[in-house]
Amino acid sequence: MQHFTNTQIHELDNIRKANFINSISGYKPANLIGTINKTGQTNLAIFSSVVHLGANPPLLGFVLRPALDVPRNTYDNILETNCFTINHVPETHIKNAHFTSAKFDKSQSEFDHCKFTPEFIENFEAPFVQESFIKIGLTLEDEMPIKQNNCIFIIGKVQHILVPQNCILANGSVDLNQAKSVAISGLDTYHKVQKLETFEYARITNLPNFE
Repeated sequence: MQHFTNTQIHELDNIRKANFINSISGYKPANLIGTINKTGQTNLAIFSSVVHLGANPPLLGFVLRPALDVPRNTYDNILETNCFTINHVPETHIKNAHFTSAKFDKSQSEFDHCKFTPEFIENFEAPFVQESFIKIGLTLEDEMPIKQNNCIFIIGKVQHILVPQNCILANGSVDLNQAKSVAISGLDTYHKVQKLETFEYARITNLPNFE
């Protein structure tokens, strides 16, 4: 087994370091975040940093990288409209989703160039992705600067969920296999996810006899 110290990681060239650290945390959800500005210009970008923050109230969060001198249309649009959507990437559209990360001009919509269809519902501004099976509409709840690397952690409150009936299990869980949702490792590799097992709620009283 190879051992990397913090110093050795720091000394890696930038591309190798980015690939190494982005993949070391394991599989991550692949999501497309849809936004729109006040003039009606849509934007779509792939993110692998979406996390569950709580169910009551229902909150999700994601990380925006430092703006520096690069336009951050997703962030600007969220601030303008106070809303955004999170859409699972289906396995049929991984190439389309990946290339939403290209540096399109603000006047160019990734929906158009990457061949996704914007979908709107009544009384909610941000566009959903029609091709996704699981779609979530959120309003901006908070933003938290991360001073260690100048990233921003965005917190959204869930207002709408669109999901096929056959993807909802009897206990309320969502069947991600049925929805054909994919995962990301690193910056550029996509995976199907296969269910291995479902266990009962863990209690001391039902602890298995591990061998």
